[in-house]
Amino acid sequence: MIQREMPDTIVYVCSDCGEETEHQILKGRMGKATLEGTFRCNECGKVTSETIRIPEIITVPVIYSDGDVSEPTSTTLESNDLVQIDDEFEMDDGRRVCVTYIEVADGRRVKKCVATDIKKLWVKRFDVLSVKVSVNDNRKTYPLRVQAEPDDEFVVGSMLKFEDFDCMIHAIKTKHSLVRHGSAEARDITRIYGKIRKKTYDVLDLDEEFDESDYILDDDDEDYDE
Repeated sequence: MIQREMPDTIVYVCSDCGEETEHQILKGRMGKATLEGTFRCNECGKVTSETIRIPEIITVPVIYSDGDVSEPTSTTLESNDLVQIDDEFEMDDGRRVCVTYIEVADGRRVKKCVATDIKKLWVKRFDVLSVKVSVNDNRKTYPLRVQAEPDDEFVVGSMLKFEDFDCMIHAIKTKHSLVRHGSAEARDITRIYGKIRKKTYDVLDLDEEFDESDYILDDDDEDYDE
């Protein structure tokens, strides 16, 4: 177990407010699973001296993947953290990751569990994503990729800029639905569908209907011919 540093504030149930509120730590002494000290509620101002139970910090083995390269490492979690697949977080070294697999003590892979049950965690780099794009020119569909940060938004009707042509987004397939109007964040996108537009093309035909049958690629396609 790892001893954490004393924080400036802590959140717990205030006896006057009757709910969890942020408290300023006026003085305290940190134990492995408790914090003994004097606290002031930032909502009602009540000052109390008591012992607060806090979760322990544990070290979890991690397999970190960046593209085709993987490496063993580790990170710390709070013992009561609920971890599940697709969770995003920053490891102790500052790298932003997304959870891909969780292995528990008996070797099973599960979708979620508390941190104390984790035997090993598989994560992938998640600060830059490679988003799939299917671009159609009315004769053929071209598989491409664009780089994006997880919270970057892509909007139906907007343009993507490539070296030889522009692409107007006609639809966006996410993990949950097909977006024909509106936008989606890169973290949720499984594929973007678009039509080729020459770089000199000034007027967008936003009324043109999106027909998914024009795009013959499967979402599972990973290897493309250059």
